[in-house]
Amino acid sequence: MAVDQRHEMERLLRLQRDAFTASRPESMAMRKDRIKRAMALLKEHGHTLAKTMSADFGSRSAHQSMITDIAATVSAGKDALAHIDAWARTERRKVQFPLGLLGAKAEVRYEPKGVIGILSPWNFPVNLAFGPLMQVLAAGNRAMIKPSEFTERTSLLMKELVSEYFTPDEVVVITGGPEVAAAFTSLPFDHLVFTGSTATGRRVMAAAAENLVPVTLELGGKSPVVMGRSANFARAGERIALGKMMNAGQICLAPDYMIVPEDKESEAIAGVSRGVERMYPALLENDDYASIVSDRHFARLQGLVADARSKGAEVIEVNPAGEDFSGANARKMPLTILRNVNDDMLAMQEEIFGPVLPVVTYGKIDEAIDYVNAHDRPLGLYYFGHARREQEQVLTRTISGGVTTNDVIFHVSMEDLPFGGVGPSGMGAYHGIEGFREFSHARAVYHQPRIDIAKLGGFKPPYGKASARAAKTLMK
Repeated sequence: MAVDQRHEMERLLRLQRDAFTASRPESMAMRKDRIKRAMALLKEHGHTLAKTMSADFGSRSAHQSMITDIAATVSAGKDALAHIDAWARTERRKVQFPLGLLGAKAEVRYEPKGVIGILSPWNFPVNLAFGPLMQVLAAGNRAMIKPSEFTERTSLLMKELVSEYFTPDEVVVITGGPEVAAAFTSLPFDHLVFTGSTATGRRVMAAAAENLVPVTLELGGKSPVVMGRSANFARAGERIALGKMMNAGQICLAPDYMIVPEDKESEAIAGVSRGVERMYPALLENDDYASIVSDRHFARLQGLVADARSKGAEVIEVNPAGEDFSGANARKMPLTILRNVNDDMLAMQEEIFGPVLPVVTYGKIDEAIDYVNAHDRPLGLYYFGHARREQEQVLTRTISGGVTTNDVIFHVSMEDLPFGGVGPSGMGAYHGIEGFREFSHARAVYHQPRIDIAKLGGFKPPYGKASARAAKTLMK
C-alpha cells in the first residue's frame, strides 16, 4: 500500500472528526436527512448494484440481491427514521434518597461518538456496509467504509455513489486490498465495526486495541440446527435447504451443521434433499443459484469435502438434474451432505461458508446440547420441533448470538431484535435500539442542588459522627 494512501485515510478521518466537532450540537433533522439520502441511493441504484454484485460473484440472483441487500437495507433505514426520536431521548435516572428531595437530578444522554469505521465483507456487500451505516447515521456519527476487495466492482460502485450522495466529511468509501484494510483497522476511529471471519476478527480487534478503539465484531462460527423428534422433517428440510442454498451458503448465519436423532437421520437428509429439488431443479444454468465468490473459496470448499471423504465420511451430492460439475467454470457447487462425520474432519472444525452440510446424530436431546456446548458459541442456533419443554431445554442450556425456532436465519431480519454474536462469534450488536446505543456514548449527567450535599452527608472533612452515620446508613 502506498504511503500516500494511508495519509489520505488519515486526512479523511481528520476531516470528518473536525466537521463532527464543529457541527455539535447537530440537529435531528440532519441525521434524518443523511438516512434518507442513504435510502435514496439504494432505491435509485438498487438494480445497478444487483447487476454489479452478480458480476462480482460470477452468478448471483438479482431478485435475491434486491431482497437481501437493497430492500432489507432500506427497511433498516425506515426503522431508524421511525424510532430515532425515541431512541435519542434523554433518560431520567434515580438518585439516592434523600438527594431527590433536595433537588438533585440524574440523566443519561445518548450522544454520538464521532467517526465510525465500517469494515464490511463480500457476501452481502451492500447490506453489510449500509445496514450498520443506517444506525451509525441515526446515532449522529460520520462514517468511513472499507468494503471487501473480493467484490471489487461493487466496492467501486459504492464509492462512486456515496460520493454523489454525501460529502467527504459525512460518509466516504475507501477501496483497496488487504494492506489497505489492515491500515484502515489501525486508524484511531471512535468506534469500529467489522463483519467477517473469527480469525480476521482477532486481528481487527488487536489493531483497534492499539488506539483503544471500541469494536463491534460480527463474526460467524458453526451455527447448529438441532432437530427434535417432534419436528416436521419435510417442512424443516425445505427451510434448512433455503437457508443453506441462499447465496450458495455464503452467509454468516447459514446453518453450518445439523444434529438430528440417530433414528431420524435418513428422514432429515431426505427432507433437505427434497427441499433443494423443489427450489433448484437445476443448478448450473439457474440464475437463482449463486456461484462461489472466488477460485480460492471454491478450492477451500472442495478441500473440506475431500478431507471429510478421506476420513470416512459418506458424501451425498444433491444434484437434482444430474449435472456434470467437473467441467463447469461457473464455480457452482451442489449441496453436499456429509454423513458419519467426526471432529477430526476440517468440515467440523471450520466455519463452512458454502453449500456443505455435515450431519451429526444423537440419542437423547442432552447429547445434542452437550455437543453444542462443547464447541465455540455460535452466531446463530436453530431448533426444529413442537415439544415446548424440549425447545426450552435447548434454549436455556445453550448460548448463541441469536436463535430462530422452526426456521433458520430469520431472527436477523427482525429490525427490533439485536443482531450480534457472543465469544468467538462476535461482540456487540446492532439493529433496533441496541444498535443505536452501540454507536452512541451513554453520557451520565448529574445535577447537584445548591445545598452542600457533601457536608450534609458527612463526606467532607473533618470526619466525625456524621461520617459514621452516613456509612452506616449506606450499608443498611
